Amino acid sequence: MNLGFYLIIFHHADQIGPGTGWHKWEFFVFLATTWFINSLVQALFMPNAQEFSELIRTGNLDFALLKPIDTQFLISFTKVDWSSLSNILIGVALLSVSLYQLELTRGDEFNLSIFMGMLFLLYIACGVAIMYSVMIALASTSIWLGRNQTLYNFWFYITNFSRYPMEIYQRGVWGYSLWGLFTFVIPVLVVVNVPARLLASPLTPREQWEWWLAGFTLFATIASLAGSRYVFKRALLSYRSASS
Repeated sequence: MNLGFYLIIFHHADQIGPGTGWHKWEFFVFLATTWFINSLVQALFMPNAQEFSELIRTGNLDFALLKPIDTQFLISFTKVDWSSLSNILIGVALLSVSLYQLELTRGDEFNLSIFMGMLFLLYIACGVAIMYSVMIALASTSIWLGRNQTLYNFWFYITNFSRYPMEIYQRGVWGYSLWGLFTFVIPVLVVVNVPARLLASPLTPREQWEWWLAGFTLFATIASLAGSRYVFKRALLSYRSASS
């Protein structure tokens, strides 16, 4: 459905935002990257985050705390939703077609190397880690709020901003405010933008700020993991055992 929607958009416009460089095939690289990251997060972490509030409500978190393994690790990797990984196959197909089309249309201008492919995988991992950090931090609020029914809604409200090129937010006061918030405070905008840029190269030649953004993403990944770990630990200190 998403692909069909964007095909209609590119029937009427040649790029997403004037001067951004996100033409049809560049943007489809972006879309495929989005599917990769979202599929991994939803398969590995979403079922476990949703289950966390149930563990608190039923008192089964007591058993997790007693096991000789890190509690956050145990809670994060208990289940895997294998069906969510199916979108990765669709993403691979879309990415392959998009890169082939970019090679045809841009020729020598489009330089795809093994090094860029390795960086792409690295930043996919960074994106998954940032998304996981946001999710586990939200899930941890269940200890303070009780059964957090709105976790899934909060997750999509926040992560919706990561599904579009960051240039679309760089318009007006409200747009720049959102860009700053979701780049530097809750860094979901770098999750897809950085790995997609490495392959699609929407700006040729590359702007220097793109490399600064790539460096910031590594820092944001470490800071997000550390921040979510802190929130999780602080939340556990407030937990009251079901037997107490």
